[in-house]
Amino acid sequence: MKIYLTFDVEVWCDGWADLDGRFPGSFDRYVYGRSSKGNYALPKTLEILDRHGLQGVFFVEPLFAARFGVDHLATIVDLIGRDRHDIQLHLHPEWSDEIRPLPFAGANKKRQHLAYYTLEEQVTLLTLGRGLLAQVGCNDITAFRAGSFACNHDTYRALREVGIGVDSSLHAVLPDSGIDLRQTLDFFHPLEFEGVQVLPMTVFRDGLGKLRPAQVGACGFAELRDAIESAADNGTEHFVILSHNFEMLKQGSSEPDAWVAARFENLCAFLAGQRGRIDVATLAGPSVAIGPKITPQLGRAGMPATLRRHGEQAIRRFFG
Repeated sequence: MKIYLTFDVEVWCDGWADLDGRFPGSFDRYVYGRSSKGNYALPKTLEILDRHGLQGVFFVEPLFAARFGVDHLATIVDLIGRDRHDIQLHLHPEWSDEIRPLPFAGANKKRQHLAYYTLEEQVTLLTLGRGLLAQVGCNDITAFRAGSFACNHDTYRALREVGIGVDSSLHAVLPDSGIDLRQTLDFFHPLEFEGVQVLPMTVFRDGLGKLRPAQVGACGFAELRDAIESAADNGTEHFVILSHNFEMLKQGSSEPDAWVAARFENLCAFLAGQRGRIDVATLAGPSVAIGPKITPQLGRAGMPATLRRHGEQAIRRFFG
């Protein structure tokens, strides 16, 4: 089984007012996460991956750089390291109306999701985003993920048109993902659509039988371990895990979230110990090829693992 440790890397200014005033502090928090205990945004993520000899897939959002300059994007790319990890394209098109000049005539008002844009506009945004990454040395973009997973049918037509052959934008649990494809596509297993290889976000059933995305900030380590092991036993070929550059930070601050940091450390240690049975892979090259279609059962987490996560959440709510 191939596991993809994917990270959505993005910068936000906690609102759209006073962007120029807020940006320096927001960039520092989202990229570095500086605190008295260390830098718990990208630097801590990379430190843990490197310690365990694992590669990540970093979906980097570049449109903010069309407003604030590619030097900031270069900082992110250099920090991740093109030679160490896989850097791919992520788009949050709500930056479109903040760019001057506007990237296209219809970008004069804020629209949050990529699915709200026409096919032609999506092609323009994909081309712009890939061009910004090329300016900082990322010339081999082969994969894409829509911001908030909010793709639609036109997204796949646009990806085919610009020549990006792999996508990871389908998310069965998020209603805005593939909103016009819900009756057409399998959101749980890899597939080919419009000439694009699609690796949906992995979801599993927790100990209560509920669907849960394999996201570091949303699952306990024991749940992720159970889901990975059961998926491997079921014959699952591709398992996509999600995190973010800010996922190890407490909400609204640069202070580390010790629970999530420990969870990610434990996950990476576990995966490093499973080499030969489970391979941590990237989304570049032949490793993403989807073979004969199989539809194994979803992975599952046991009740003890889910109860432990609920206990952790209760402790975090009361003690921070």
